[in-house]
Amino acid sequence: MIIGQIKDGIVLDHITAGRSMEIYNILNLDKLDCTVAMIQNADSVKMGKKDIIKISTLMDLNFDVLGYLDAGITVNIIRDGKVTERRHLTLPQRVVGVIKCKNPRCITSAEHSLIHEFKLTDPKNKIYRCIYCEHKAE
Repeated sequence: MIIGQIKDGIVLDHITAGRSMEIYNILNLDKLDCTVAMIQNADSVKMGKKDIIKISTLMDLNFDVLGYLDAGITVNIIRDGKVTERRHLTLPQRVVGVIKCKNPRCITSAEHSLIHEFKLTDPKNKIYRCIYCEHKAE
């Protein structure tokens, strides 16, 4: 299989196998007017199997969202056919506007203008809690 080289764009590498479609949907990549290639279950020395997403345009990415979805992702920025920037993502300390609090007693249930915000309370187990009511994210 041959996937063409990107002149200017983004490569999301080291995605946990099977997670690329979720990331594709959350980033609304179907709305882009460019080529997007998704490779699933590619062989990887480091991970065994991995997914890769190649986007043939430069765009703003929310690294906190990507880090929350899959902290092992490597983001490669490509300019003129060369990697000009490489970021290794980690779990963000805060996630804003991504997760919704499921606690019916949380103030975010009554005050719809409040933005849902969660903080990382247990990095080992990847546990986030609502900053308003301390309810665990699901």
